[in-house]
Amino acid sequence: MHKIKVEDKEFEIFLENDTINKRIRLLGIQMNVDYEGKCPLFIGVLNGSFLFMADLIKEITVPCEIAFMRVASYEGQSSSGKVKELIGLPENIEGRDVIIVEDIVDTGLTLTHILKTIKEKKPASVSVSTLLLKPSALKHKIEDLEYVGFEIPNEFVVGYGLDYNGLGRNLNDIYRATEI
Repeated sequence: MHKIKVEDKEFEIFLENDTINKRIRLLGIQMNVDYEGKCPLFIGVLNGSFLFMADLIKEITVPCEIAFMRVASYEGQSSSGKVKELIGLPENIEGRDVIIVEDIVDTGLTLTHILKTIKEKKPASVSVSTLLLKPSALKHKIEDLEYVGFEIPNEFVVGYGLDYNGLGRNLNDIYRATEI
């Protein structure tokens, strides 16, 4: 079993890059069908979604635009339960088909805030694409979650854009913590 160390934690391989890429290809095919004849706006939520967003966009064949936004919360590493602000959200999304691209959805708190803010700007439609979903960690039901790469257990994961204390985003594969 391939293990790595990121800072003070040990991780083991969980999802290999090849598996991730095959799943992203399928998500792209589904989106190309769903958005045929439209020009969706993909909004990646930084920092975690940057690799997933890049690989997903390469699979999109319909005309599209991309933007990135960032969410600031009140506290550093742990979810404070409060979302401070959305940074960089495109100004005019009224009448647009918007696809929010997330790396991981666990509690759903941040995503619920993002969706509320985006819907206030009157887009034609909103859907969410996430690489990873932790169904057992969800505290908020998210109706717009249409494109899910993988449902995973409520475990700590790192790699492919996901970090541990800012480290590990550059790993090609996704690893899970071997101890808590």
